[in-house]
Amino acid sequence: MLNVSVYDESGKQIGDEQIDEELLGGEVNAALLKQAVVMYHANRRQGTVAQKTRAEVVGSSRKLFRQKGTGRARMGNVRTCVRRGGGRAFPRKSRDYRQEMPKKMRRQARNHAILAKIQSQAALIVDGATFDEPKTKRFAAMLGALNAERGCVFAIKGADANLLKSGRNIPRVNVMDVAELNAFDILSRKRLVFTKGAFEAFRQTAEAGKAGE
Repeated sequence: MLNVSVYDESGKQIGDEQIDEELLGGEVNAALLKQAVVMYHANRRQGTVAQKTRAEVVGSSRKLFRQKGTGRARMGNVRTCVRRGGGRAFPRKSRDYRQEMPKKMRRQARNHAILAKIQSQAALIVDGATFDEPKTKRFAAMLGALNAERGCVFAIKGADANLLKSGRNIPRVNVMDVAELNAFDILSRKRLVFTKGAFEAFRQTAEAGKAGE
């Protein structure tokens, strides 16, 4: 069993929560994590580049001057790729860089990323983080007390508007529903912070997924 430390909002450790490492894959699969990160990076590429060939640029198709007798190098029309303003010889065109991974593999990559954070002591749980209204200053102070101000994924249960608004303007902090966690976001931040409710929801989801295999 893996232990995940539980802290209060002031940064004081008040307990531990346990989760079976078998629910998270047993051991970290680095190859799977790399494949997931490459996929997420590729899916963020626009791929909207569009360069013109010599058939697409504006210009006459008339030969500029005769082939022989001028003392100059032979030359075709103004749209040739060797002249400024001409078309590209090997143009780059729009393309789709998207990659796909099966849902089960994406879920496994997420679990392995969380396992890696827990094993490296970079995951924790905060209990009592309930905001009656958006308070960015209070949220930032809480991250400082948890040693997570240099970057973290803050997992919440459901659409908690007050927590979301409190943390959305803080640099290098991603506040998201625990159901939306993915390997790329988890690995791109130094620490992973769960609210108590979010961790319990994740553990139940992991147990249900293990039972369904």
